Amino acid sequence: MPHFEKIHPVRHAATDMFDLVADIEAYPEFVPLCQALTIRSVREKANREIKIADMTAGYKSIRESFTCQVVLTPAENKILASYIDGPFKYLENKWFFEAVSAEASNVHFVLDYEFKSRALALLMGSMFDRAFAHFTQAFEERADALYGKK
Repeated sequence: MPHFEKIHPVRHAATDMFDLVADIEAYPEFVPLCQALTIRSVREKANREIKIADMTAGYKSIRESFTCQVVLTPAENKILASYIDGPFKYLENKWFFEAVSAEASNVHFVLDYEFKSRALALLMGSMFDRAFAHFTQAFEERADALYGKK
């Protein structure tokens, strides 16, 4: 049961980092292992935006697709992605963006997952582990590219 938890300080506003992570459609452009992402639906509920998305992750000839529900709560600078269907037994991804100043924030990233199949876990597990360890860095680099390096 892999578990990743990281607090990553960045020189970008918490709201900018929230907006960047909330833009899941752009993930194939910069997120490690994300090869494709399609939004199935978007709806509003109680000051939250809820997206259902299909994501294909892979490396070289290995590819797996899965469906998640992504709940965006801008008033709290929080994003929660919960697993719906695919090769996992479970997957939960939490983001929280803590303002340090008007131009700096701490990005809190938590990820828990487990593959349904032991064979798939052996095949893809180390690849996922390496990629997830660099997730927050990939988002910081994307923020630098979009908002300028500060």
